[in-house]
Parts: sequence; structure tokens; C-alpha cells
Amino acid sequence: MRTHPKGLPVLFFTEMWERMSYYGMRAILVLFLASAVTAGGMGLDDKTAAAIYGVYTAAVYLAAMPGGWVADRLLGMKNAVFYGGCIIAAGHFSMAFPWEESFFFGLVLITLGTGLLKPCISTLVGELYRGLPDAKRDAGFSIYYMGINIGAIIGSLVCGYLGENVNWHYGFAASGIGMVIGLVIFKFSGHTLEGIGELERPAPEYYARGWKRVWVSTALFFAAVIGVLAGLIPFDAVTFASFGSAIIAVLAISYFSYIYFAGGLDDAEKGRMKAAGVLFFVAMLFWAGFEQA
Repeated sequence: MRTHPKGLPVLFFTEMWERMSYYGMRAILVLFLASAVTAGGMGLDDKTAAAIYGVYTAAVYLAAMPGGWVADRLLGMKNAVFYGGCIIAAGHFSMAFPWEESFFFGLVLITLGTGLLKPCISTLVGELYRGLPDAKRDAGFSIYYMGINIGAIIGSLVCGYLGENVNWHYGFAASGIGMVIGLVIFKFSGHTLEGIGELERPAPEYYARGWKRVWVSTALFFAAVIGVLAGLIPFDAVTFASFGSAIIAVLAISYFSYIYFAGGLDDAEKGRMKAAGVLFFVAMLFWAGFEQA
């Protein structure tokens, strides 16, 4: 990494520990849900456990789009990474408690936090290489993705061992500790990222098109997500799995429709949204098959 920007090791290790927390928790999620109550699990049948897993992973990937928009318009990418990491850590630690309510609340927090962190940290990697040759950027992303793979291996081994051999909730707590380590690295090495990832205020004409409307709509969207999903907590897991997909679909269609028709986008930005929609559909088919593993 010596020939690469100084910020690359920071993003490498931040993402490595974030992926440790994410894949570590995922490694034991279905096992915990399907494990017998006498063994410390939730005692759900395999289909219900897999359905909850599917709703959760879908929500995590979906949240990246509004999360990236919030970073661009309201927080800035560096703040989005840090705040998102804090929310993720809170979610993992919430799952460390042996209560069904805190478990589902933790899934909600991890979803929202990942939606902020995930799209921004990879964008920061690209920003490090602005003005540098494409080959250099490609090499930087290859190094960065090595961190993702290393984190996934560490998380699966550590959280998997603790969850299956000691206590499921210790495995979830270990995921939270991993995220905290990543946050500490990011926070105290932030000087290496100076000059990138800051909030760029929209041009004055954007305010004329309704900046207040953007703030209000964003607040209402996240209030709806939190309110609707939190409303599922008192119900059993079957209800969560049954209605989760429908809720996600309604929120997604409503949100993207608002951004496209009333978000103040120009023709070029609308064209990018159309292209992203096509890519989303293809990616959806791929990941639906991939996750069957």
C-alpha cells in the first residue's frame, strides 16, 4: 500500500471490520433462528428462518440507495460512514440481549446503518484516486476488496465459533465489537481522508426548487421505515417474514417515485436512475440465486 494514497489503509481496515461484523452476524443468523429454544435459539422452522434472512438482506441492499442520497444531500460521505457505523454497532449489541424484541430492533438498526455506510465507503476509495490513472484505481479497489474478504473470513470464524459453541448472543456481541474497532480506526485516522467526502451543498437554484421539501421528505421516509418496521416487533417472526417484503416494496416504489418525479433531478440524473433500475433488476436475479447457498 506504500505507493497508494494514505487514506487507503484506513478505508481498508474500516471496511474489513465492518464486513467482519456483517458476515459474522449473517453466518449465525439462520442457525440462531432455527435452533431449538432449549439450545438458546428462537425455535423457528427452516422456511420461516430463511424468509427472515431474505427480508433482512433485501432491506440492507435496498437501504444503500436512500442512504447514499442522504450522504450526498445532508451528511457528507465521511459523516455517513461514521454515523452508519455507530448505528450498525448499536444494532449488533441490541441483538446480544436474549429478547425477541431487541433482536428484531437490532436487525432494523443494522439495515439503516449499513444503508448509510456501505455506499459511501467504497465511493471514498474512488475519491482517493481522483486524477490518478485508472490502473492505479483498479489496483486500489483490488486491495480494498481483499479487506472485505478477510473481514468475512474473520467474522465467520469468530462469530460462528462463539455462537455455536458458547452462546448465540456472544456471537452477535462479537459482531458489534468488530464494528466498534472499525469505527475507532476510521475516527482517529480521519486526517488521512482530508479533502474528500465532505458535504457539497447544492447550487442556489436547487434551494429554489424546494430544499425544505427535500429535508421533510427524507425525514418522513426514515420515520416511516422505523415506524413500520418497529411496529412489527410485538408480532411473531412469521408475521415479520410475511409482511416484510411487501413493506419494503411499497417503501421502495414510493421513495424512488418521489425522487424521480419531484426530487429536482435534471435529465442526466433521471437517465442514471433509469440505468440503475435496469442494473438493480439484473442484480436482484443474481443475488436471489446466490443467496440460495
